[in-house]
Amino acid sequence: MDNIPSWRQIQRNNFTDWKKLLLFLDFNPANEQRVLSDSRFPLNLPARLAEKIQKRHWDDPILRQFLPTIQERDSSPLFTMDPLADESFRSQPKLLHKYYGRALIVSTGACAMHCRYCFRQHFEYETKDKHFDEEINAIKQDSSLSEVLLSGGDPLSLSDLKLGKLLYELEAIPHVKRIRFHTRFPMGIPERIDSSFLELLSSCKKQIIFVIHCNHPKEFDEVIFDHLKKIQLLGIPILSQSVLLRGINDDVLTLKHLFELLVDHGIMPYYLHQLDRVQGAAHFEVPEAEGKILMNQLSTLLPGYAIPKYVREVAGEASKSTI
Repeated sequence: MDNIPSWRQIQRNNFTDWKKLLLFLDFNPANEQRVLSDSRFPLNLPARLAEKIQKRHWDDPILRQFLPTIQERDSSPLFTMDPLADESFRSQPKLLHKYYGRALIVSTGACAMHCRYCFRQHFEYETKDKHFDEEINAIKQDSSLSEVLLSGGDPLSLSDLKLGKLLYELEAIPHVKRIRFHTRFPMGIPERIDSSFLELLSSCKKQIIFVIHCNHPKEFDEVIFDHLKKIQLLGIPILSQSVLLRGINDDVLTLKHLFELLVDHGIMPYYLHQLDRVQGAAHFEVPEAEGKILMNQLSTLLPGYAIPKYVREVAGEASKSTI
């Protein structure tokens, strides 16, 4: 037990049983009929986030992001299993190459939490091979690649031993100048940013960029910001990505509060994503016309540096498209 990192022990307390979560939140048993009990993408919610949910409040913005509901059965021909055509950009089992100069390593299928709108919830992860030899070799052979993204799943789900080996291998490739982490882990288990992980970051000779995923100001607390500050003190910039979600953050005051909270802690809002049309997430979609109105309203309330780009990703396009 002593050899298990504290963050791993904390992760074992995640809510993975929806009945236990509803009991914890004091919901009436009648609400059980609203839960998708047989979802192939099961509940996975850190206790830190669960404790922030308003009890007996079905429309809580955190609960809506993580509890599987029968709304996921709503079908639409516009919502597919692979909305971004990830499979067509899979040059190696764990390597996606969509954009010039950048490649993405799908480092793991594991996450600290399961967001119901996740565009990779149907992705066929490579789980047999625990190494990245093919991916590293492909990156070595492509001198056009100057940046490598670590995604998943969530790269912080990997042990420091595996992460350290991956960083070491990328560090040895001369044309790779930047390594970018995309993670939601700190929002639920900020203890993942421990001394061992910080040592990995500080010892890496490449420029590291850290991108967190957050959607609502209620997700944050001072412990999270304290752990993120430890990364910033290493000279590593932290950016944020959010998804525009129906009933969660589709109002101007919530977005204003979120982006102000971020910049007040030195985190730059990077992207506000239009929902990727993944099967099971149609009830989260906000029409682009409404999103444009929200962005126009934000432009009158916030300085330019506090406003992210409002974008959508279109499979096959050379870059994300600004809306």
